[in-house]
Amino acid sequence: MITILETSALNTVQDLGRPGYRNLGVGTSGAMDALALQVGNILLGNQMDDACIELQTYPFVLRFDAPATFAVTGMDAAIELDGRTILPWMVETAAAGQVLRIGPPKAGARGYICLAGGIEVPVVLGSRSTQLRGGFGGLDGRPLEAGDTLRTTGAALDVAGYGALPPAAVLDAVAGGEDAKVINLRAMPATDYTLFTPEAQQRLWDTAWRITPQSNRVGYRLSGAPLELRHRVELRSYGVIAGIVQVPPAGEPIVQLADANTVGGYPRIATVIEADLWRLAQARIGMRIRLHECSFAEGVAAMQPVNAYLDDLRMMVAHYRASARSRAGMKSGAKA
Repeated sequence: MITILETSALNTVQDLGRPGYRNLGVGTSGAMDALALQVGNILLGNQMDDACIELQTYPFVLRFDAPATFAVTGMDAAIELDGRTILPWMVETAAAGQVLRIGPPKAGARGYICLAGGIEVPVVLGSRSTQLRGGFGGLDGRPLEAGDTLRTTGAALDVAGYGALPPAAVLDAVAGGEDAKVINLRAMPATDYTLFTPEAQQRLWDTAWRITPQSNRVGYRLSGAPLELRHRVELRSYGVIAGIVQVPPAGEPIVQLADANTVGGYPRIATVIEADLWRLAQARIGMRIRLHECSFAEGVAAMQPVNAYLDDLRMMVAHYRASARSRAGMKSGAKA
């Protein structure tokens, strides 16, 4: 059991999402940075879709009401356990009564508090993810508030003190420049790409688009020179997934994200590939993103390094935990 002592707006319980219900008008939701959640769950020996706390605003403070093993992944921030500095992407064990405090990010945007066994909230349509617009999932379908308590389903692990290299340190950056304030992403031309003027098509790839304050889990609204259509069009509604880049009449793109609508009707100019959505999830408001054209085959192939990174992490965790238990057994045998 944990108790929330301090939280800002829009921090929620999330897992890997609620697929399979878009035909009923129910979006996927789930963690914005699914890779960070998967890393946390692997480190703790959880199921890949066990639920966590997704942090979007700070500071965030919780108390462990029972011993628990946890990891904080995603952004890089000042993290303290009872005043002792701990590192992100590391497995730690807290005693009952200890307090975890997470400050504003120094890098990145979203943090994920993963606990051994995951967070226990009711499963709704196959997921524990919070769907804020629908008001269901997570904890009563709402953001977390000070005073809330959350149950965890696992006991503290007997091994801690190990961690993972962040994805940004392992996965190659997308080529496109050295400006740290620009997030480079790969994207494929989408269904309606040819409806835009040649100038607009080129501008899509050449512009460093700024993420505006009118951005959230539904989508990032981007600011830059408008993208013009060759001529006015009327489109039938179509299914929407995370990564699709739509262009409303004003000409400034919107990248759909975890809480994307299930259908849309604006022209689709591009789609950010799945392998780069975690990079976008860690982009802050005010930062800029640049899209780099890739093919469908290149987009599919880009998932191979991501999957290899997760596979290597599983192997490392299994070896480390087995080795730690073996050393512990040898020490207890020697004492006997």
